[in-house]
Amino acid sequence: MGPLDALWHLFNFLLLPAGLGLVAASLCKLLWWRGLRTLRWSRLAWPAAGVAVLIQILLLVWLGRDGRMTTYAAQVVGVALALWWVAFGPRRPRTP
Repeated sequence: MGPLDALWHLFNFLLLPAGLGLVAASLCKLLWWRGLRTLRWSRLAWPAAGVAVLIQILLLVWLGRDGRMTTYAAQVVGVALALWWVAFGPRRPRTP
């Protein structure tokens, strides 16, 4: 495998969790638009995508294989918790 193939493998490995975080942040901003109007989309998207990528990497190391349903379920739960923490958690700035 050449360097370009390795780059494509890495890109495809990280694309799904990053996309999950970005789509989840978009849906969160769309569904709770009144409560989250003061919160920027990027403030939601970065933690959600970061948590999903981190879970993807950690479970690859722990389970030894990519693409297990455990990994996908953990990503969904992790992204939901990250979005809740940023959007509605105890440290969220309150709207006036």
